[in-house]
Amino acid sequence: MTPVIQAGAIYHNATPAVLYELFMDSNKHSAATGMPAKISPKVGGKWSAFGGMICGKTLALIPNKMIVQTWRSTAWKKADPDSILVCQFERSASGGATVYLTHIGVPEHDHKGVTQGWIKYYWDPWRKYLKGRKGEA
Repeated sequence: MTPVIQAGAIYHNATPAVLYELFMDSNKHSAATGMPAKISPKVGGKWSAFGGMICGKTLALIPNKMIVQTWRSTAWKKADPDSILVCQFERSASGGATVYLTHIGVPEHDHKGVTQGWIKYYWDPWRKYLKGRKGEA
């Protein structure tokens, strides 16, 4: 069975467009996570984050709504296939925005680390970053 990670995070003072940009804009991604990111904002473009520790290719984009990418970590074995990441961005019922994540095919040996990593390296730092951005948060 292919391991699947499903998670979500609500950002009360953000829009789907702001969250989408945190993923797809190199400068904003770097600022929000505190680590270097290089992201081509086009379908077929390559991306890397955390100084190249994770990387992949963008498979599909629906601006401000959905991102589909291949995703892999340098900690994975060469034999491990790339995983698939699907992020969806929606307006929250309470105002603000929610990001829903489905991460398919993370190797069993790194499943726990990647699951915890989404919170530690993305959701929590995004909250801190957005809190400091008046008018955009």
